[in-house]
Amino acid sequence: MSTSPRWSSLTRPLTLAALAAVPLAVLGVFFVLPVLGMLSEGFVVDGRFDPGAVAEVLARPRTLRVLWFTIWSSVLGTVVSLLLGVPAAHLLHRRSFPGRGPLRAALLVPFVLPTVVVGVAFRELIGEAGPLGFLGLDGSAAAIVAGLVFFNVSVVIRAVGASWESLDPRPAQAAAALGASPAYVLRTVTLPALRPAIVSAASVVFLFCATAFGVVLTLGGLRYSSVETEIYLLTTNLLDLQAAAALSIVQLLAIVALLLVTSRLRTVPDPTLARTTARPPRPTRGDWPGVAATAVVVVLVGLPLAALVAGSLRVGDGWGVANYRALTTEGSRQALLVPATDALVTSLRTAVDATWMALTLGVLVAVVVSRRSHSRAERRVRGLLDGIFLLPLGVSAVTLGFGFLITLDRPPVDLRDSLLLVPVAQALVALPLVVRTIAPALGGVDDRQRQAAASLGAGPLRTFATVDLPVLWKPLLAAAGFAFAVSLGEFGATSFLAREDHPTLPVVIYRLIGHPGAMNYGMALAASVLLAATTALVLLLVERLRVPSVGRL
Repeated sequence: MSTSPRWSSLTRPLTLAALAAVPLAVLGVFFVLPVLGMLSEGFVVDGRFDPGAVAEVLARPRTLRVLWFTIWSSVLGTVVSLLLGVPAAHLLHRRSFPGRGPLRAALLVPFVLPTVVVGVAFRELIGEAGPLGFLGLDGSAAAIVAGLVFFNVSVVIRAVGASWESLDPRPAQAAAALGASPAYVLRTVTLPALRPAIVSAASVVFLFCATAFGVVLTLGGLRYSSVETEIYLLTTNLLDLQAAAALSIVQLLAIVALLLVTSRLRTVPDPTLARTTARPPRPTRGDWPGVAATAVVVVLVGLPLAALVAGSLRVGDGWGVANYRALTTEGSRQALLVPATDALVTSLRTAVDATWMALTLGVLVAVVVSRRSHSRAERRVRGLLDGIFLLPLGVSAVTLGFGFLITLDRPPVDLRDSLLLVPVAQALVALPLVVRTIAPALGGVDDRQRQAAASLGAGPLRTFATVDLPVLWKPLLAAAGFAFAVSLGEFGATSFLAREDHPTLPVVIYRLIGHPGAMNYGMALAASVLLAATTALVLLLVERLRVPSVGRL
């Protein structure tokens, strides 16, 4: 039995509205409401609209220093990540050598490492008692930029490498055959073809650098503060909610503007991309920039992690696992209310909840934005919904947590004491990554298969199960892994929302390094190793699925 065109024209908009209703409702409560709360906190003073209050906050000398540091450190971190990541991407994706696969997988691990763990690892490496303590970099801007590059160079390698791997080599070969030098071919043929991928990677890296809360908080000390850490300090230490709201508004507008600009720059048609299955050649002498960049990245990634592991096993003048055994205690001088092992259990439970929430919303959003439109009005509606569902990208985790803190603590939406508040915030942080993992797979399904199943009498759920699910299961598992890893390491929003008696492991690590005592610091190192190992294991399992997602944000 076939479906009439009139019935189809009615059911498609109704189905679209039904699928979009739940994500829109969730965004309304847990995104729009917190953002409106921030706007109210920043612009409304004593019940009156007063934009001058925001201007006063932004004119403060410290605020200007914070804004300037955030901008230049993010720009420098992005530039260095590109200078290292692009040559490394060429070597790892366009050349073949023994161990290439494991090396590529290992260099992707930093992307999902919790920012607070990265900060602790660098402190252990460059601190006064660390292997590189003689350099005097502890608490310096150079240490912060190195931490940002450590965290983000893998994004460049993944995003640019995936495009470089698919680049048709024939235009470059033709230019070389006509006498063009390798540098000229790179400048006139290869880089223009890779421009969308490079711009996409640069925008994502800049966004991550500007919102790298844990790295700046643990490495900056009292000298350096970014917009993220300043919002945290204004809220928790100085109780200046209006100033925190003003900075949150500026950050929101800046990130949204960045996303709008880069979305236009990276949609340039690229006719030279074509999947090639030829085996890549082995490295030659001309590949020395890629070899050098990859070696620097390996050292940059390996040294802090090695220092972290070694520090966690150091007990006094000897070695042992006492720091790991101490995780079952509250630390010295009652640094914690609950043992770190309880916090690990809380992190795992929270990650499970955040993962199923992000997957549920992500699948609905991916279905809405990836299906083929049958009319101009439907195409416009899908485009509008796609833009709405990308709005969480314009808010950092710290800003989101701050918005939750000031808006979801009173009727009719009083969730301050709910244990679901943290996983909800973490699910929103992971949602864009989930959508960008699932949507391309759904978009690649031929819509005629769905129409054929519907014409044979299959309902929407049966059609989804028989047509979409066989294609979707690998991206779905990958999205679940990414969401789980992001939730495990999320620190920005959780630092505002976690209850004292139910902290997550990143919150416990930060509390431990903030309390004096060798035992507390050793416990922080041991907890960081456990958290890093767990997130790295999840990413390596996802990597085996071969589902590219990093860089598609």
